[in-house]
Amino acid sequence: MTNDALTAKMTSPWDAPLEPAQIPSPLHPVHHPLLDAHGVRLWCKRDDLIHPTLSGNKWRKLKYHLQQARAQGKTHLLSFGGAYSNHIHALAAAGLRSGLRTTGIIRGEADSVSNATLSAAKGWGMDLVFVDRQSYRRRQDPDWLAQFAAPDTLIVPEGGSSPLAIPGVAELVAEVPFSPDLWVLPCASGGTLAGLIAGKRAREQILAIAVLKGGGFIANEVCRLYPAAAITDGWRIALDHHDGGYARFSPALWQWVQAFSAHTGLPLEPIYSGKAMWGLFRELAAGRIPRGSEVVFIHTGGLQGLAGLKEQGRL
Repeated sequence: MTNDALTAKMTSPWDAPLEPAQIPSPLHPVHHPLLDAHGVRLWCKRDDLIHPTLSGNKWRKLKYHLQQARAQGKTHLLSFGGAYSNHIHALAAAGLRSGLRTTGIIRGEADSVSNATLSAAKGWGMDLVFVDRQSYRRRQDPDWLAQFAAPDTLIVPEGGSSPLAIPGVAELVAEVPFSPDLWVLPCASGGTLAGLIAGKRAREQILAIAVLKGGGFIANEVCRLYPAAAITDGWRIALDHHDGGYARFSPALWQWVQAFSAHTGLPLEPIYSGKAMWGLFRELAAGRIPRGSEVVFIHTGGLQGLAGLKEQGRL
């Protein structure tokens, strides 16, 4: 699909609640001595700049959920997340802009509402329902979900990762005016990876950096969301760059992220984008990125999470 056709498609009346959005998102070159030493050219697909409150993969993953809600006459979006969830933050903003009521089922205690993420969501009109961790683990259990089902409600899976996320992410590929050798992105729930697999050209490779520990389940989740991934070549998930697990990071990683951002001018955070970039450079240093490769790194957003990390005293 051409950029003109893509822009026309994404500015249809269905998408009006998400406008104005910067689509295509910018593609910025990234310069670094290690890249030069290995003969690799790197660009960053700045999806973090798509929208001030609906940035990154959240804009792309929610786009068709909102379309479905409107097509089915739904007036209420309900989803799930932790106390610092980028997805909950984005869903609340999307609901406000779309005129849809929103509810967030939040893992943890109600006193978490004082943090910046949930305060913003609540300020945008989201109802917050707190559940204990044992209950939250049942968020994919149909029997448990039945209590939230209603004719006016669209239940959006945690992270926005459902088959509806696939086409929104796949559209990203056509926004890049060349065919890279390698795409690189952070990976947690698998929705963005599934969409990229759906959109990539046959020759292109994908390296997904798992940002959580024990990410062996991600491949199965990707294939559940996009069954054709099981017979699609050219993608892999690197499981050894999680630096301790989801939402965990060492002082050394944070120092690396800050130094990298200072050198390149590219803003990163240590949970998703920073950890994935760090993983890419570790792969590069280990010789697992072929010399001469053209690489596109997808910045999936999440910079609003820096406020929460500062509130926790972790930065």
